[in-house]
Amino acid sequence: MVRMQISLQEEDPNLLRHTAARSGQSVADLVREALRRVLLRPTAAGPVAIWDGIPGHASIDHDYDDGG
Repeated sequence: MVRMQISLQEEDPNLLRHTAARSGQSVADLVREALRRVLLRPTAAGPVAIWDGIPGHASIDHDYDDGG
């Protein structure tokens, strides 16, 4: 790991400590997770980007009725 130093607004450290304690994580873990989720994840484009699940059926099965 690489150590970095950041400057925060005055109220942010207390909010981070509170959120970290509530989630059972360290402040460092919370910040790393937030950076990965929000800033470092690859960006997808187009309508496919909104889907984040496992497809139930292929498009060839568009008339399939599973009875549900």
